[in-house]
Amino acid sequence: MTMDSIGNVLKQFGNSRIRQQTEDLKNRIFNEPEVRQLRLRYPGLTEQELSRNLSRLYEYTKEKQNCANCPGLENCPNDFQGHYTKLSIDEVGEQLRIRDHKAPCNLQLAHQRDQQISSRIRSFYVDERALLEGYDEVEIMMKDPVRSPAVNRVFRYINETKTVGLSAKGLYLEGPFGTGKTFLMCYLLHELAKQGHSGVIVYMPDFVEDVKSMIQDGEKLRDTVELMKETDLLIFDDIGAENMGPWVRDHVLGSILNYRMNRKPTFYTSNYSLSALEKHLSFTNKDGEEAYKGQRLMNRVSPFVEVVRVLGDNKRG
Repeated sequence: MTMDSIGNVLKQFGNSRIRQQTEDLKNRIFNEPEVRQLRLRYPGLTEQELSRNLSRLYEYTKEKQNCANCPGLENCPNDFQGHYTKLSIDEVGEQLRIRDHKAPCNLQLAHQRDQQISSRIRSFYVDERALLEGYDEVEIMMKDPVRSPAVNRVFRYINETKTVGLSAKGLYLEGPFGTGKTFLMCYLLHELAKQGHSGVIVYMPDFVEDVKSMIQDGEKLRDTVELMKETDLLIFDDIGAENMGPWVRDHVLGSILNYRMNRKPTFYTSNYSLSALEKHLSFTNKDGEEAYKGQRLMNRVSPFVEVVRVLGDNKRG
């Protein structure tokens, strides 16, 4: 036998092996439950069309099985994380043709929703865990029965906004340390962000200190103030705990509240009552007592909030 004839025999042997392996793979894929269901649903699918789309069918069955044993979004073994192959059958002329596309799974859709919610909320100096960990309404209500009237009012405000849209009036959550005022406001932001509303929450003591340094950076200060003016929901967290100078009070806080009143709701958490807050805002380290200035600012706060007393035990221990 010549070298050429040996080569031809080996070539034919190799081809037959490949053919056999292909046939075995085809039979295995055709016998997968998902493919059998597909053929029952579309009896007009020819074996030729199925054979031409073996790779699509293989991907489809493999990812179906991965999803049935889902290890979670972060460990998704599919080629395109959080997505699976979806088949559609189109009629082209008189023939049925197999098409495929990648579809997001429920976990991916939930993740995208969470990202959209997060993108609508900006926090300044507030611990973002309160915004990111998720919420359980039953746990919020049962955490401390003493604060249930306040919780009910926040729930009612959220439902009213979902039903009739944004009000020009916000809430003023007043109460002792550690009763969950900030947490309730974060919950309100989170729930209304689901409805498409944007929100900003600002921890006042740190914000006021930062504004003092922003005076040297006019553009940053202007952008920050504009964001707080225009956002749908604005929360000043722990107002009254800051050391506010007259310039910040009159030109920053006053400007924001002057713009928002009668337009968009502003919310507050504080250990002070409204009258005690007015006294706090009337006094600055630089100018001492300025009752008129404090009263002027409170005229932009008091008429545009409903006071909600938040009682209960100090959860911070």
